[in-house]
Amino acid sequence: MESIIARLEAIEEGALKEIKAAQTIEQLESLRIKYLGRKGEVTTTLRQLGKIPSEQRPLVGKKGNEIKEKIQLALEEATEALKQKIAAEVKHIDVTLPGRRAYSYGTLHPITQVMREICDIFLRLGFDIAEGPDVELDYYNFEALNIPPHHPARDMQDTFYISSDVVLRTHTSSIQIRVMEKEKPPIRIIAPGAVYRCDADVSHTPMFHQVEGLLVEKNVSFSQLKGILTTFMEAVFGEGIGVRFRPSFFPFTEPSAEMDISCVICGGKGCRVCKGTGWLEILGCGMVDPAVFEKVGYDPEIYTGFAFGLGVERIAMLKYGIDDIRLFFENHLGFLKQF
Repeated sequence: MESIIARLEAIEEGALKEIKAAQTIEQLESLRIKYLGRKGEVTTTLRQLGKIPSEQRPLVGKKGNEIKEKIQLALEEATEALKQKIAAEVKHIDVTLPGRRAYSYGTLHPITQVMREICDIFLRLGFDIAEGPDVELDYYNFEALNIPPHHPARDMQDTFYISSDVVLRTHTSSIQIRVMEKEKPPIRIIAPGAVYRCDADVSHTPMFHQVEGLLVEKNVSFSQLKGILTTFMEAVFGEGIGVRFRPSFFPFTEPSAEMDISCVICGGKGCRVCKGTGWLEILGCGMVDPAVFEKVGYDPEIYTGFAFGLGVERIAMLKYGIDDIRLFFENHLGFLKQF
């Protein structure tokens, strides 16, 4: 009997000390469970009454109940004291003070930043911005651009067809046709926007962004095209960037060319990114094919022009040293916060 009573008194002493030191209501609730819960120390100790003689049980039981009541009373008094303390602190809050400003750390998406930078450069070069529908007629997306049915260039596009004559635009060149149908030269526009193709890997996505450019006037030359694009590349990547033009083919331009820049990763020395060549393909361009002018009612004997098209994601990947285009669309905050 003496050992159980001694154990109960030791529990009481420890419990009262811990209750006195508790700083929160949560701590007091944990102490209640620790000492008075179903598996608490007082409860567990009193279950040992069956091991002592029957005539001693009433005395031990009485002692146990007294200790439980003392602990319970101490918990209630400590809880009430903490509640009053919290209430007193709340009274000192001046609810008439203005609230703290919630700071926003959001930024523009890197593709949006690069798109705006590209548009700003061409606006300074005298171009206007034109827009058109993402869901486009086959005529504007292909036929008016000298890409008739069964033309092999359509296989290159991997088009999303909505119906036989309605598509998700594969390039923003369709906007150029719509502008030329409504306006007479001189025309100097860029057409930024989203485009869609059935393609997906580390360097291609089913939806990406392009900026197409068009300039139509009298006596436009290929040298003017080279000058404008060289100026643009220097504005994006810095003065001294190396450029070159290679012959290529596009159905709506003749002659056509691919523009390369010196590798921004290795400085033209050759690396994995440029496959050891020192050059990176950056955009396609060329002089507008006379067949396109005939579709919109322009006299190709009077007017000439040039067109070009560049991928915004391509520019962004080179500008920021990103090797996987899918990062732009995964919405990972750790990636986006860098911009």
